[in-house]
Amino acid sequence: MADKDKNDGVIIIKKYANRRLYNTDSSSYITLDHLAEMTREGIDFQVIDAKSGADITHQILTQIIMDEEAGGSQMLPVTFLRDLIGMYGNSMQAMVPHYLEMSMAQFRDNQLKMRKAFEESMGSNPLAKLAQQNMAMFKAATDAFMPGMAKPGEEGEAAAEDTPAAAQNSDELEELRKQMAAMKEQIDKLSN
Repeated sequence: MADKDKNDGVIIIKKYANRRLYNTDSSSYITLDHLAEMTREGIDFQVIDAKSGADITHQILTQIIMDEEAGGSQMLPVTFLRDLIGMYGNSMQAMVPHYLEMSMAQFRDNQLKMRKAFEESMGSNPLAKLAQQNMAMFKAATDAFMPGMAKPGEEGEAAAEDTPAAAQNSDELEELRKQMAAMKEQIDKLSN
C-alpha cells in the first residue's frame, strides 16, 4: 500500500529479469492479461524495471497491444500502422502523440454521447416499449413450456420493482402464464 500512496493511487508493477510482473498493491505475480484487464477497468498503473528502476510502462502497454493484435483481435488497420511508422523521424513526430490522445478523447466523448442518446430514445420510444412487452410474453411462454429454465434471480428482480407499471406488467405476465399453462394442458391431452 505504501507504493500506491506515494504515487497518488497509481499501482506500481515491478518487472523482474525473469520477465515476471509483480503487483505491489496486491502482493502477487500477475500476467500481461491482468494488466490488459486493469487497463480496461481504468485502473492506473506504472511498470518499473525492478533492477534499474526505469519506467517501462510504455513498452509493456505496447507489448499488450502487440499480443492483442497477434491474438486475432486486430483493431489497427495496416494503412494506419504504415502511416504511424512513417511518422518516426519525421518533423511531425512530436505532434503525433498529442493528436492521437486528442482523437481518442474525442472518440470516447462521442461514444458516451451516442450511448446516452440511444438509452434516452429507448425510454421514450413506443416501439421499444412494444419490444419489451413482446419479450415479456416470450419469456412467459418459455417459462410455461419449459419450467425451471428461468435464470436464477430473474423472478426476484421482477418482484423487486414496485412501480404501478411493473405491477400491471406482473399481472399481465401472470395472466399470460396461466393461459400458456392451460394451452399446454390442452396440447398434452390432444397428444395422449
